[in-house]
Amino acid sequence: MPAEPPVRPARPPVRELFGADCDTRITGSTVVASCHNGYPETDLLRLHVECERWWDVDGDGALVPLDPAGRTRITGRCWKEVRTAWVSHQRTPEGP
Repeated sequence: MPAEPPVRPARPPVRELFGADCDTRITGSTVVASCHNGYPETDLLRLHVECERWWDVDGDGALVPLDPAGRTRITGRCWKEVRTAWVSHQRTPEGP
């Protein structure tokens, strides 16, 4: 009888080295996100703010490029209370 080869365990997925570290603080109607990009690729950041009141307009900020080893602060606000806020990350588009 032929022996079966040993079963190799699956390799763990490689951690992607991308995405700035951001701390988001909500104070009343104001949001401040402080971000640091510790990775070797530019990160395009966008602050999203959801307001508590139904009549208060939620906001998605403009893209803010953050170069490697860079730091930035992004601000947003509601007229009244903030329900939640977060920062999304996007890679820069590839060149031609």
